[in-house]
Amino acid sequence: MEYRQLGHSGLRIPVLSFGTATFGGTTEFFKTWGETDVKEAARLVDICLEAGVNLFDTANVYSQGASEEILGKALAGKRSKALISTKATFPMGAGANDAGSSRYHIIEACEASLKRLGSEHIDIYFMHGFDALTPVEETLAALDHLVQSGKVRYIGCSNFSGWHVMKSLAVSEKYGLARYVVYQGYYSLIGREYEWELMPLGLDQGVGLMVWSPLGWGRLTGKIRRGQALPEGRIKSGGAAGGPEVADDYLYKVVDVLDEIANETGKSIPQVALNWLLQRPTVCNLVIGARNEAQLRQNLEAVGWNLTSDQIARLDKVSDQHPIYPYWHQAQFEMLQPRRHRS
Repeated sequence: MEYRQLGHSGLRIPVLSFGTATFGGTTEFFKTWGETDVKEAARLVDICLEAGVNLFDTANVYSQGASEEILGKALAGKRSKALISTKATFPMGAGANDAGSSRYHIIEACEASLKRLGSEHIDIYFMHGFDALTPVEETLAALDHLVQSGKVRYIGCSNFSGWHVMKSLAVSEKYGLARYVVYQGYYSLIGREYEWELMPLGLDQGVGLMVWSPLGWGRLTGKIRRGQALPEGRIKSGGAAGGPEVADDYLYKVVDVLDEIANETGKSIPQVALNWLLQRPTVCNLVIGARNEAQLRQNLEAVGWNLTSDQIARLDKVSDQHPIYPYWHQAQFEMLQPRRHRS
């Protein structure tokens, strides 16, 4: 297993981490993602650890805490071998302070996550979304307190806009507070908006990327093909809710090239799509999910080899997306831009 630095930090993490949104399935939304119980979770955790995948990603809102509880039980007796990342911000109840990134909610949410995980610390703690109602200074001071207390080792942010990240980094620098070292965001062959602003920011500020949904909300599994009915699975059962819309023609063109390269390499479509991401600048980790052992083992085969420069160029071309303003204007002056299209 290859390991990379977690952004501008000394922590080394595997290039693949295991996402546990499929654990639990105790809410209607997450039921479409999976209903993995403790026994199956423990088996998947063991497979990951055997492969060198020692980072497990969860969030308090995944099945309203059930994912954290199951992960904690699956890691019983193995916590010292693992790294855990979890998140807070989104609603965990109907109360006025049951959501957000206030000092009150962050500390309450962290304590609750630690209890569910059965752990004394969280290795990477993410703000799951940007809270525009709470001062950035308050959020970062609360996170710094958790770091200083030893309950959190590193902090990150997820789903922030570029200016949200940059303002947060500036506040951390100004007051000497813990800084976000990693960004967890959506990036895939059929979702490349990350490249427009967040990637240049990451290159400039040393913020690494953990990619969530690297297979484009399950659309790059190889099961969705031109001229074929939508197969049974998460997307057909409503599991694509909340994700970006993808034009059919665009998706099919990308899958066609993925299919060609899969045949050339002897790899599967998902493995090619994941390997492409691992060649991108700022990417330090892909959060992979799996409903079962077979899916997990297939995804683990995305590492240990590299696409050729020609294959990468073909995937770059077919998946290229026309950016919105001002990015299309900036793109006309490549000599002034960071090397965001090659590692």
